[in-house]
Amino acid sequence: MTVEQLTKDKQTSKTRQWEQAMIKLYVNFRDYSKDALKDFGDEDIHQARVNSRKLLTLLSILDPDHSSTAELYSTFKQAQKMLGKVRDADVLINSFKERRKLAKEDGDNKTAELLKAVIKHQKEKRKEYRKKLESGLAQLTGKELDRLWTAFLAGPLEALTAKRDANVVMRELEVAFEQKKKACKMLFKEPEAESKAAFEALHELRISAKELRYTASSAGFALNQKFHAHEEIYKNIQEQLGVINDKRVWLDTLQSIGRDELGVGKKAWSAFTGSLREEILEALHQNEVVPVPAAFAKAAYSSTE
Repeated sequence: MTVEQLTKDKQTSKTRQWEQAMIKLYVNFRDYSKDALKDFGDEDIHQARVNSRKLLTLLSILDPDHSSTAELYSTFKQAQKMLGKVRDADVLINSFKERRKLAKEDGDNKTAELLKAVIKHQKEKRKEYRKKLESGLAQLTGKELDRLWTAFLAGPLEALTAKRDANVVMRELEVAFEQKKKACKMLFKEPEAESKAAFEALHELRISAKELRYTASSAGFALNQKFHAHEEIYKNIQEQLGVINDKRVWLDTLQSIGRDELGVGKKAWSAFTGSLREEILEALHQNEVVPVPAAFAKAAYSSTE
C-alpha cells in the first residue's frame, strides 16, 4: 500500500468517526425534540437542548466561522435558544416549588405566598415559551433540516475534518479559560471593584468552562488521552459557577417582575430577596475556582441592595 493510499485511508477513517458521532447526536436531537413537543417533559426538553449544544460544539470545531455550515448552525442555534427558554423556566419553577414546600413546613406563610405568586407568574411565561417552541421547533426540525443535514454529510464534512484538529481547538479553549480566570481573579481582588463587572466576568468564565466541558464530551472520540478527564474537570467548575449565576438570575428575575406585580408585602419581599443575596454570597465563598475576599463580598452585597 502506498503512502498516498495510507493517507487517504486515514482521512476516510477520521471522517467516518466524525460522521458516526454527529449522526448519533442528530438522531438523539430529533428524537428528543419530537418527544418534547408531545408533553414538554423536563428530561426531553433537557436532552434535546444538550444534543443541540453538542452538535453546535462539533460544528464550531469543524467550521469556526460557519462559512460552510451557516444554515445548519443557525437552525440548531435557534432550536437551542427556544429549548433553553423552556428549560430555564422549568428549573426556576421546580426550585421555587421546593422552596415553597420548605417555607410551608417552617410555617413561613408570607414567603410561601410570595413563592406561589412567582411560580404562577413564571408558569404563565413558560406557556408563552412552550407555545413558541411548539410552532418553532416543529418547523425547524422538519424536512428542510434533514435536507441540510444530508447535504452537510455528503458535502463539506470530509474537507472540514481534513483541515481541523479538535486537540488544537481544545488547547485554544484552555488558554482562553485561563486568561478569563486571571482577569476574573483580578476583579475579585479589589474590594472597591465594580461588582457588576466582576459578576459578568464570572459569568463569562462559566461559559468558557462550559465550552471546554462540551468539547471534551462531544469530541472525545477525536481527542488525545490527556484531554479525556476534561469533561469531568470542567463540569465541576461549571457547576460551581453555575450555582452563583442561577441565584443571580433568580434575583434579577424577581426584580424584573417587581413586588407590585406579584402583589406581595414589602416585608416578605425584602426578607426573601435578602436571603437570595445571602445565598449568592455563600455560593461565592464556597466556589474553589476564583477565591473571593470577604471585603469584596460586602461590597457586592451592598451593590445589590
